[in-house]
Amino acid sequence: MSRGRVHMPRCALAGVEATVAETAHAFPRHSHDRFGVGVIVSGGHRSASGRGVVEARANDAIMVNPGEVHDGSPLDERGRAWRMLYFEPSMLTGVARELTGAAARELELIRPVACDPLLKRRFDRLFAVSVETLAVPDDLVREEALLDLLGHLIRAHATQPARVSSANALGPIARAKARIDDDPSASLTLADLAVDTGLSRFQLLRGFAHHMGLPPHAYRMQRRVGLARQWIARGATLADAAAAAGFADQSHMTRAFVRLLGVTPANYAAAIR
Repeated sequence: MSRGRVHMPRCALAGVEATVAETAHAFPRHSHDRFGVGVIVSGGHRSASGRGVVEARANDAIMVNPGEVHDGSPLDERGRAWRMLYFEPSMLTGVARELTGAAARELELIRPVACDPLLKRRFDRLFAVSVETLAVPDDLVREEALLDLLGHLIRAHATQPARVSSANALGPIARAKARIDDDPSASLTLADLAVDTGLSRFQLLRGFAHHMGLPPHAYRMQRRVGLARQWIARGATLADAAAAAGFADQSHMTRAFVRLLGVTPANYAAAIR
């Protein structure tokens, strides 16, 4: 069968990206830099992350945290359809601060899948006024729908967990991650990262995959896609974005986009412009 399509329509809300998908595509392990909230429209979806394997079906809400490594595949050959909204982290922490009156700590959406009719209704409302109906006559309508959804997420589906410090164990891995984050376009070897961290190449590879959920190469590829997205958002041509992000060429960037996001760079560029 056709693998279907993933589309990134324009969203009228600053700091929010939308995705509409109907596909049998199996996504490899990856993460997002934003909070993701969505609804399964039809079919069934299976995903595995550090929180275990979960399954979602029609009308279920699905949620993901920034940096949470996960994959995604259909439950059967018919595929599945879903709609997602991805929010800049500061949007949720800002609402949490308004609700609690205290400085927001790190937020975490605690359930990857939930059967919550109220959440679905509020998501559908926000999607309708910010994506499907861009010509809403009053921005107040969008703002109210946004706060209704984010407020419900924080009250019913979020927590502020206490984190156990693991600075000693994660120190070298954190340095390797920071080296990649500082310049994802740079050409690095395991030997380079090993020198930075004081680990052997084997220790680095094993430790990075354990703590980050991805090996260094896959993590760097994901960061390169993120960097390319930033360049495209600034108006760079696709070829220039590919070069600036460290891809061998534009086709290399396109393959990485489709594999990780399910959309081409051209589709992404059209969505944000």
